[in-house]
Amino acid sequence: MTASTTRLITSDDLLAFATVTGDFNPLHVDATAAAAGPFGEPIAHGMLTASLISKVLGTELPGSNTIYLSQSLRFLAPVRVGERVTASVEVTAIDKRRVTLRTVCTVGGKPVLEGEAVVLVPDPVQLAA
Repeated sequence: MTASTTRLITSDDLLAFATVTGDFNPLHVDATAAAAGPFGEPIAHGMLTASLISKVLGTELPGSNTIYLSQSLRFLAPVRVGERVTASVEVTAIDKRRVTLRTVCTVGGKPVLEGEAVVLVPDPVQLAA
């Protein structure tokens, strides 16, 4: 069982995420400062990219009323403004109401983030629906 979502990352996304979290690191929101940084331009917050996984888990698979229990993350590459990120999840184990999923975000088919999520579903039958 798999599901995914894709989002074009914009500079407005970076600013909105910074506003919500308070993370105004210049590498994300200041083009001049970011130009002098290791990537030469602003990059998306790693947790902004990871949040796309949450969208899939809560709306697609397993879906509504899913409760996040844990998430491991490995950031593999930066995400730049103008790139399309695809967040995908794949069920790897089901133990009653506890579901483990492989999580990955890609840009152009290349992984930028990998990890594993464990969630609690209200009813395991929803996975078969």
